[in-house]
Amino acid sequence: MNDPILSGFKQRLERIYSERNDLDELAQNILRLCQQFSDNTLRKEKTARAERWSEQDVILITYGHSIQSSGEIPLQTLGDFLRAHLQDTINNVHILPFFPYSSDDGFSVIDYRQVNPDWGSWEDISAIARDFDLMMDLVINHCSRENLWFVDYIANREPYSEYFIEVDPATDVSVVTRPRNTPLLTPVHTHRGVRHVWATFSEDQIDLNFANPAVLLEFIQILLLYVERGARFIRLDAIAFLWKKIGTRCVHLPQTHEVVKLLRDVLAYAAPEAVLITETNVPVAENLSYFGQSDEAHMVYQFGLPPLVLHALNRGNASFLTDWADKIPPLPADCTYLNFTASHDGIGVRPVEGILPEREVQDLIDSMHRFGGFVSMKANPDGSQSPYEINISLFDACMGTRRGSDHFQVQRFLCSQAIMLALRGIPALYIHSLVATPNDLDHVEQTGRTRSINRKIWDKHELECLLNNPVTPQAEVFTELRRMIRIRREQKAFHPDAKQDIVRINSDLFIVKRTSVDNRQTLYALSNVTERILQLPLASLGFLPGGLVDLLSHHEADIAATEILTLAPYQTVWLTQSL
Repeated sequence: MNDPILSGFKQRLERIYSERNDLDELAQNILRLCQQFSDNTLRKEKTARAERWSEQDVILITYGHSIQSSGEIPLQTLGDFLRAHLQDTINNVHILPFFPYSSDDGFSVIDYRQVNPDWGSWEDISAIARDFDLMMDLVINHCSRENLWFVDYIANREPYSEYFIEVDPATDVSVVTRPRNTPLLTPVHTHRGVRHVWATFSEDQIDLNFANPAVLLEFIQILLLYVERGARFIRLDAIAFLWKKIGTRCVHLPQTHEVVKLLRDVLAYAAPEAVLITETNVPVAENLSYFGQSDEAHMVYQFGLPPLVLHALNRGNASFLTDWADKIPPLPADCTYLNFTASHDGIGVRPVEGILPEREVQDLIDSMHRFGGFVSMKANPDGSQSPYEINISLFDACMGTRRGSDHFQVQRFLCSQAIMLALRGIPALYIHSLVATPNDLDHVEQTGRTRSINRKIWDKHELECLLNNPVTPQAEVFTELRRMIRIRREQKAFHPDAKQDIVRINSDLFIVKRTSVDNRQTLYALSNVTERILQLPLASLGFLPGGLVDLLSHHEADIAATEILTLAPYQTVWLTQSL
């Protein structure tokens, strides 16, 4: 095997399937899939990129039907809204799973290769891809029990009879890491009798058997299909749970990491412009392990950011956020973070284990209950339960502090977004953050799922009426966030590879210093996380050089003109050299 690409694939496979003797053939099959993809004349030619990412990159996260209009195809309505309001603001759109599904708002996939006909077609996806780069989900750990693979498994048809994981129900699985409090094994009536299959997330989401190489090949084909259909970013959903081995925690196993590395190798050969992202809502050290040695994920989610930003604003104290940000390890080469404060899921609390004391976490949860939120629980090996995530709209999570609600909701919320936009990495904004969507308790009642609180389906006419009325919080947030994003995209200091330093002054402030790759721009982002007006003598901010202007001020005021920098409650300033 003299071909270095082929040899590389085989080396990965040897670490995944150490006991198999058909790895040459398997490596050749993977190479053949890559070559077929590269030779596919239907594949849209990509414009060569000078670099993998830049300060221009901003991602919008949305469902395909988050905005609807009566009588219209949802994906077409979404495309129209994006082009009308955001084409000069964001350049990437993460359309959450848009495939036929049976539950979990798309994450129980019935058919990985089709678009949900209730939302539109591949042509509608392609229409959006003409104006925006896309992120797509590879829901790799599990599929719907309505998926034809599982139907054929029940019927004992090859090759699908070995696509899923059967376990004797008497097996001790108590040490397995659980993100849910539902049973790990679910009984299924098959043509061979009752079998118990592995189901990490729900009885409708059946885990796939990656110990079977045919499953791996299936997903490599699907991965390449998504890139062919316009995906620049591929998000590996629930990837941490991929490989199972009885007697272990079944999370972050070495084989899982090798599968991610193999998928990156596949993209490096077949689609070098593509970016691989791992979704691992776990404590920080475990999350960062998915960078590997610059040979695994290109990007990982900054899962500690949402709870820590919310805690800082709820507590009026940036100490824990500052400590965490100051200890973020240096990024490996050709890797970066995806920064976010809200998503279709809740605000995870596992990522702050060992960072926030339990009392602080509980106080935050108590505040979110008062603001209309919920908390989801996970099962622990000892049979107990503990908080897994807070379910609440981020806009309503910012309606007050631990002392209760107040009149600073909009300012506090915008501060949360300004902090996220200033950090090293690529920012991602959830559609319901961009338009200040409140808690949708009616949706929770309809679905019976607490995550629905932050998955409102807007009527396009209603939403645009709110956005066009300047006195609504939706218009105020939408207008200001778009302005902030446009300013951000013009700053070389906000390039994902630009250096980041955290500056400590006091607990009232969160301060980030960014320095452009070419050292020609330095930018200081200062956020007041309190409800108080802060008077900061410039002498106390000795780290600031003279001649700085605030980019976020509507008048770009020169701070050197006064001896005191005044920050209103929850105000952020972006200070940089005057041009």
